[in-house]
This record gives sequence, C-alpha cells and structure tokens, in this order.
Amino acid sequence: MMDGCKGEIRYPVEAPPGPGEALEIAPGVLWMRLPLPTALDHVNVYALDDGAAGWTVIDTGMDTPKARELWEQLLAGPLGGRPVHRQIVTHMHPDHIGLTAWMAGKGAELWCTRTTWLSARMLVLNVEEKHSEHTIDFWRASGMAPEMLARKAAERPFNFIDVVGLPPPSFRRIAEGDWLTVGGRRWLVRCGDGHAPEHATLWSEDGTLVLGGDQLLPSISPNLGVYASEPLADPIAEWLESCNRLAAHATEAQLVLPGHKLPFTGLPLRLRQKAENHHHALERLHAHLATPRVAVDCFGPLFKREVTPEVFGFALAETIAHLNHLYLTGRASRTARADGAWLWRAI
Repeated sequence: MMDGCKGEIRYPVEAPPGPGEALEIAPGVLWMRLPLPTALDHVNVYALDDGAAGWTVIDTGMDTPKARELWEQLLAGPLGGRPVHRQIVTHMHPDHIGLTAWMAGKGAELWCTRTTWLSARMLVLNVEEKHSEHTIDFWRASGMAPEMLARKAAERPFNFIDVVGLPPPSFRRIAEGDWLTVGGRRWLVRCGDGHAPEHATLWSEDGTLVLGGDQLLPSISPNLGVYASEPLADPIAEWLESCNRLAAHATEAQLVLPGHKLPFTGLPLRLRQKAENHHHALERLHAHLATPRVAVDCFGPLFKREVTPEVFGFALAETIAHLNHLYLTGRASRTARADGAWLWRAI
C-alpha cells in the first residue's frame, strides 16, 4: 500500500490487529493495539520473544480499565501465558508509560531513559485540583478570550495520575549509544527530542527493524508543544536536530514499528518530510505575522483546518512552540499588550 502523496513510503500490512489480537509483524515480534480515550484513538504496543525468559513489551498504553482488560486477553492469548519479564518504555507520555506500575506488579522490570522515569514520577506525584495562577497567566499571554479563560480556569486540570500509575520506584536506565539484546536481536538506542525529552528509539543491528515510538510516525506528526512549565522552550529546534541526526542512520530496508498508525518503510523520506513540514509551517507563520498577532490568532497558517475544542490545548501548545522558534532565532519579536497577551510580529 502506498502513501497518498509519496510512493516511497509503504505499508506492508494494510490493517492493524483487532482488540485482544496480535499480529507477527516480524519474526519474534508481535504487534498489538490498545484503545485511547482521545482524538488519536489507539496506541501500538509490541512484544518481543525472549525465549525461556518470556517477553519484552515495548510501551504499555494508558492505565484504563479497558486497557487492563485487553492486556489480560493478550497475556493469556497471543502471549501464551508466558511472563512479561521486561518492559521498555520509549517516552514519558501517558499512552506509553501509563501501565508500567501494573506491568511491574506482574514481574516486568522497567527499562527507560532517566528523563522518562524522572518526568513520569514527578508528574504522577504532582496532583492539582485547580489550575495554578502560573498556568492561567500563560493562557492569558496566549491571547485567550476572557470567556474561554474563565471557563478553562474553572475546569479541573488533567493530572497524570488520572491515566498513569506511579512508575516503579526503581528502573534500568537506557541511554543514547547503548546496545540492548531483546527478542534475539541486538538493538542500538538512539534518542530524539522535541516531542518528549530523551525519547528512546531502538535500531536493530541487522538493519531490518526500528522501534520508533512517537519519534518516527508515518502519516501524522506528533505534537511539539510548549506549556506553562517552560514557556520559552524551543521543541521545534530539538525536533529538527533530531530528524537530521537520525536521518544519517535511516535506510529504505528498515521496517519502522511506530507508536501510532501502521508499520512502514521509507524512513529516509519520512524524516525529510518531518523536517520540511515544520520548515514550511514556520514560513507560513512568519508571513502571517506581517501583522502583529496573539498566539490564538495563529492557528490558521499552521494547521490549515478548523481546530476543534478537544484538540485546542494541543494546537495552542504547538502554536506557541513555532512562535518561540521564530522569536529565539531572531525572526520575530514580541511585545506585551495591556491585558498581558504577547503580540508577535515578523522581523
């Protein structure tokens, strides 16, 4: 199956496994899917056959009753009742790290980058019943309309603990350049940034497989967001650097097993697309800023479609990321309006 725009990106399998099912996507590698209660309604997880030791699982899904139910079906069915002795988590987002505590309770040692473990532990322990003034000021600075600001301020904040169990109190660290033996193969750890800090990807030594998490997705782009915790972050710069660095190791022969959507080949092209998509978005935004704008007035040139309420927060975070990149690279200025909102203007 071909990508709708580029013939060099191919999908060897046209349909994902169903609920509670697994598909052997490569020798000794099972591909499974878990549902998500979000606009992106699924996450891919993988199980690698470690022989007598059992299985290594790559990512876990969110901690929801449905995900636990499906894991029980998978463990008893496609995984044959053999133990999961190790879980490798690519990054710290809830749909990937949510069930590590549950997996650890079944005997699966957690392997991940140090930043992944520290971030998840911190966020699970940070429970808020109402939004902080710092967050409200961040939204105000985005130019959010007063009625929306009041409505959002009255909502209960999302907390990691809502869908993420507290990760185990100890873990096995993996880092850039490490070699791991998993599923009868040797894998090199290469990390990327921009979507999540120190996001781990695994590249098989024989050049046939890449476990890409959300760093390497085929037909969608992961969110590159800025939030109140680091209001002048530049995830766009981190993302572009990661794409360029990983591109040096990409080949047409590699089958990429991503965190969402379908496994694919054509990684060299996909990495170029990922960088180009953001370069083009920056150019559109720069042109839009010929007239001074607040962040919430910049969705159009970036997304080229309506931003619905369920994705508004992600859209705002990604818009501020692009504005920050223009500002920090000297291509835009910003001035504070009387109401506290930043007005951005192209230079």
